[in-house]
Amino acid sequence: MIGTHEGTFEALRAQLQETAATFADGPGALEGILLGMVDDVDRAVREPLEIFPVCHHSPASAIAMARRLREKQPKVVYLELCEDMAPLLTELRNCRLPVAVQSFATDVDGFPADWSPLSVVAPITEASAEYQAIAYALDTPGVELVLVDRSSDHVFQWDARGNEPAEPGADPGAPDAPPAEEEAVLHGDAIGVEIGDLRPRFAELEEHLLRHGRVRHWSEWWHQYVELPLGDSDHDTYRQVMLLIGSLFRRLAPGDADRVRVDEDRERFMWTRMREHLAATGTDPADCLYVCGAFHAASRVAEFGIHGTDTFEISPRTATKWLHGLIPSSHAAIEAQFGLAGGSVSIAATVWAKNVKRTRVQPYRLAGQAGAPSKARKMAAGAPVPAVPASDKLTGFLRQPPVLDRLDEAELLGWSVEIVRAARRNGYLASTADAIAVFETSILLAGLRDRARPTPYDFQDAAVTCIEKDSVPGRRDVRRLVEIMMGGDRVGQVGYDALPPLARDVHDRLAPLDLKLQQRGVQRALLDITSEPALEKCSDVLWMLRYLMPHGAARPIMGERKLGERPIQESWDVALGTHQRALIELGYEGVSIEQVLEQRLRRTAYSPQATAATVLEAVEDATLYLRSRRIADELGTRALEVLSAERSVDGAPEVLRRVRRLLAYYRTSEPVLPPWIESFVKTGYAHYCTLLPTAFTDDDATVRQVAAMLGFLFSMESLALSLGCDRTQLELAVAQSHPQDPSRTALLWAAQVQLGHLSRAELRARCDALLGNPMVVPAYPRYLSGFVHALEPVPGLTDFVVEAVSNAFGRLPDPVLLPWLPTLITTLRSGGAELAPLLIREAGRIFPGRLAALDAWVPPWRAPQGPEAVLVARRTDGDRGCSLLAAHPATCDAVASLLGCEETWDTAGPESRGAALAALHPDTATALEVVLSGAGHR
Repeated sequence: MIGTHEGTFEALRAQLQETAATFADGPGALEGILLGMVDDVDRAVREPLEIFPVCHHSPASAIAMARRLREKQPKVVYLELCEDMAPLLTELRNCRLPVAVQSFATDVDGFPADWSPLSVVAPITEASAEYQAIAYALDTPGVELVLVDRSSDHVFQWDARGNEPAEPGADPGAPDAPPAEEEAVLHGDAIGVEIGDLRPRFAELEEHLLRHGRVRHWSEWWHQYVELPLGDSDHDTYRQVMLLIGSLFRRLAPGDADRVRVDEDRERFMWTRMREHLAATGTDPADCLYVCGAFHAASRVAEFGIHGTDTFEISPRTATKWLHGLIPSSHAAIEAQFGLAGGSVSIAATVWAKNVKRTRVQPYRLAGQAGAPSKARKMAAGAPVPAVPASDKLTGFLRQPPVLDRLDEAELLGWSVEIVRAARRNGYLASTADAIAVFETSILLAGLRDRARPTPYDFQDAAVTCIEKDSVPGRRDVRRLVEIMMGGDRVGQVGYDALPPLARDVHDRLAPLDLKLQQRGVQRALLDITSEPALEKCSDVLWMLRYLMPHGAARPIMGERKLGERPIQESWDVALGTHQRALIELGYEGVSIEQVLEQRLRRTAYSPQATAATVLEAVEDATLYLRSRRIADELGTRALEVLSAERSVDGAPEVLRRVRRLLAYYRTSEPVLPPWIESFVKTGYAHYCTLLPTAFTDDDATVRQVAAMLGFLFSMESLALSLGCDRTQLELAVAQSHPQDPSRTALLWAAQVQLGHLSRAELRARCDALLGNPMVVPAYPRYLSGFVHALEPVPGLTDFVVEAVSNAFGRLPDPVLLPWLPTLITTLRSGGAELAPLLIREAGRIFPGRLAALDAWVPPWRAPQGPEAVLVARRTDGDRGCSLLAAHPATCDAVASLLGCEETWDTAGPESRGAALAALHPDTATALEVVLSGAGHR
């Protein structure tokens, strides 16, 4: 450990006291803050258990950590990370960084139900101090890694939801936050925890630092004034400066009681855990290293240190079952979650690589890590260095002038050429002159900001100024191109061995497709199931993934899945590598996608907000994707329960559509109907008969919903009656219905026609009366809308609806007709897409097929309907009917025997024989004439 003595920082205290007296015109609050900062640093340095302060994703922290670990070789590393995430750290060997350790819970017990699912992520990059500590501890024999921060359960226990975030992170409206892109949402809405959130919580202080530092955002200030000066500093200087910054931000933080409570409780938690471990193992504190954020290193709680008080009681965890895994992360996701400037993590990765090369510090990397050099895995640590007393390094660091780095013209010239090349590839009209302009402007901006060497941020501003003129020709702007050039948005990947069982099972089952499923991007899969029947199992997996995962993970290009149909050929766009996080989170819900799908269907069906329509949809999905009669019968029984409890008709259209589809499927694929669907039809018949009178007068029920109720009653009537229902119930429900709305009145008339209580002649007379009444004419289009919806329950009225619409076009005045036409079109589009083909087909049968025949054409409903018309019809169509009978004597004999006619064929001509037969059976002849008349129109 690093020792100290009583007078280490006395000279610095004296200088700060004089400074406070000078600037504040006497001792006061400023003196207390400045001297308190020195006391915080002195206290942390004096602690026997060495405290190593870090900042998240800081290359300087990572370099200092690697250097210190090789010098000290601690036997125990205490790390500020959720203690329940420890078992997952060994799986980092199978991943490509950056990745995030995730704690996930869907079944909450002890938290509000609307918080579910609970998710906590801790992203890890290679250029981070925590990764160096993890790699050292896991790959060095005899070293123990102990995570001491609060558990994921405590993160939410201490979460004052609605007041402040549980963890200092990204503010959605923060000016530094990067734009929301695909990679920026890899963490979803999880709470982020990291080592060392080091940013001023005092807005005025941050604004002051940015203004006087001549920078745009906090990431640039940190890079310029902390990251670069500390990159080559010794251990004592690094540690004291980081402690000083942490103490400054802590003392100037606003007095937010909830946030202060969470910060102090975390510090009490960590020190309590460390003392417990020291007491249990007997480890010498001198052989330990405590890695934490600089903000928490400068703590003032009573539990601080190995000699602190033991008054903090850690609350027990709730009964929530937490699952843990690794999910892919990215630089953009880290920047979005923690409010960093876009591209700052990528720039930090570039600086890390330069620091490693410049300082020749050998970083630690996990054995087996993707891209890790063999020598880094096999290098053994040297002998530990003895502890030496720490001297005051703060005074010299604070008094030294800024280091003026020499301009690296080759590096800046390479940047300028590369950004012009990238701009050309993305549609910009950039030239060599632009490269020269970017080079010179970078130097100019650095000079205006008192920098001898342009930083990546200066170069980015210069590139935007010189290249991006009026508009962005491609998908990426120049700022984004600079970020990509500086290192890009690296996206991590979780290796196959680190995936949960469900994800590995999906990869194994899709192996016949011969796709690189771990690769990011879209891949095309072609499935010729007819020639390779084994691919049908892959098709089943893809359809279930399409149902369970976000849009784009598995997208069908050709092929569809319908009830009762088997796939022949399919084409898919698969992007499981891009949506790896979603696939991993499926693994938290079960061990197979079938189990997860079944759980989700049950959750939907048994939800308090479930309706009969949603449960029937779950039944259909279970039949389509799981092909499970067991789960379909269970959910069907649930649909029956939900339907019986419903008191509204909101879901009637969807219920009718899905019941018809399921009935058609079961009738063609099953020997008998399932008991649940028979009960559903029987119960639904009685249920909708009961609600029908109220629905006709209820303002909240739409015409489409009432029509769907009638459609259910009429289309399911034969099955319901065979199951024991009474038709009288339907007749009474229609008789008790007294609507006032014109469209519902038309629906009622259509129902009466279907029941036989109203003839077509009477219905036609009522419509004529409406058109003849000037007071009712403005409302006539609403009657027509009702008739259009009536095609759902009574499709036999199609010809009458065509007649009614034709009469409306012929007799309605333009002020009434023209405003109604858009309503008719929208009605057919929104609620009558399946009804439009009926009208079109019927209109095509009735209206002439050629324009020349239109002038002489007489609509059937305007043709003469008296006795003379019948005689004429008999003469014209009767001869054709007699010829038809004579042409098929066997058929005629069969019909005659059924009718009881025993006469033999006359030897006369066919016309006389047909006339004789027609004379013997006038009613049958009339019926045949009507049928033949209809066939002639077709």
